[in-house]
Amino acid sequence: MANQGLEVALIDPGKPWQNGMVESFNGKFRDECLSMEWFRSRTEAKVVIEDWRRTYNEVRPHSSLGKMTPGAFARMLDSTSNHGAALKN
Repeated sequence: MANQGLEVALIDPGKPWQNGMVESFNGKFRDECLSMEWFRSRTEAKVVIEDWRRTYNEVRPHSSLGKMTPGAFARMLDSTSNHGAALKN
């Protein structure tokens, strides 16, 4: 990896605040999905996890987005940028 100009970035053991966003997501994933299910097969796990992922990304409001869903936030940004582009013309 060094020959490609990449470095490995690891957080120190026992210091989850060094990567708070990932740690927060992992906690939500564990609490809202993994701890709620008992998977009988990999196929079942894939289906349940994909359903949770879609809900997380499309339905569930996020506090970091002003309690909006990611989809609604993206539409707002898109309409704002389109509106701004129309004003420039």
